[in-house]
Amino acid sequence: MRLFLTGATGFIGSRIAEELKRGGHRVIGLARSQASAERLLAAGIEVQRGTIDEPETLLPAVENTDAVIHTAFDHDFSRFVANCEKDRQVINTLSHVLKGSARPLIITSGTGMGDPENGRPAAEAIFNRNHPNPRIASELAGHAALENGVDLRVVRLPQVHDTRRQGLISYYIQLCREKGAAAWIDAGTNCWSAAHVDDVARLYCAVLEKGSRGERYHAVAEEAIPSKMIAETVAAEMGLPTLSLAKEEADAWFGWFAAFAKLDLRASGIWTQEKLGWQPVGPGLLDDLRAMNYSEIAH
Repeated sequence: MRLFLTGATGFIGSRIAEELKRGGHRVIGLARSQASAERLLAAGIEVQRGTIDEPETLLPAVENTDAVIHTAFDHDFSRFVANCEKDRQVINTLSHVLKGSARPLIITSGTGMGDPENGRPAAEAIFNRNHPNPRIASELAGHAALENGVDLRVVRLPQVHDTRRQGLISYYIQLCREKGAAAWIDAGTNCWSAAHVDDVARLYCAVLEKGSRGERYHAVAEEAIPSKMIAETVAAEMGLPTLSLAKEEADAWFGWFAAFAKLDLRASGIWTQEKLGWQPVGPGLLDDLRAMNYSEIAH
């Protein structure tokens, strides 16, 4: 197949591109700069110059591909709500071209959108339209595309990690360095799910090749890692003290990150594993946190 991949030079997208090529697919990658274009060409990937800030620049590649995988996202969390709305517009633009065709559009969301709000892990069958995370905009746009005749499939992400990056936990590590301590809230029993980036890349390919229209898939290898365990691991590796905060103290200590630090983000990937035959094999989150080089983190 001939695939168009947004985010092709990113943390997850670059691994997806490698996996697609290994599977015999031809990949067109989105590049917003000359440097990104050169990286893609060096990797044997065709280039579509453009940016998610101008969704119409993506369309020439969409018109000449058999499927689209959309992973690009602006991770400036000081503009998180605006960036989620930007993603909605990108999905709307892509959907306009793909509606009525048999060409799949695979979009990216977060596992929290499957939160049943009853203490159970987030699940693939649930679409929580009222979830407070602004990233719900992506799935709302995807649902509208599905109703308009697009072969829409969703990959929901947990904390995606290797020894260089760990999703939102990368920002937490920087915060710990700034604060001089690793903190959790109350007893630290709220949990986050996770998966190694290579396993996540394999899942996107499985969703492309074996997935079904309208389904949501969870890239979850580890269902529930307590925030206290994450904090204690970071503290041990960075030589920092630990700190338990009351909920009332969280906003002042965590800043913008408090909205995420308070969440219980446990999620199941059992249905996805059974449906697609996807079996995560990469290291666990805590293993990668123990193996990373903390001296490389920006001060």
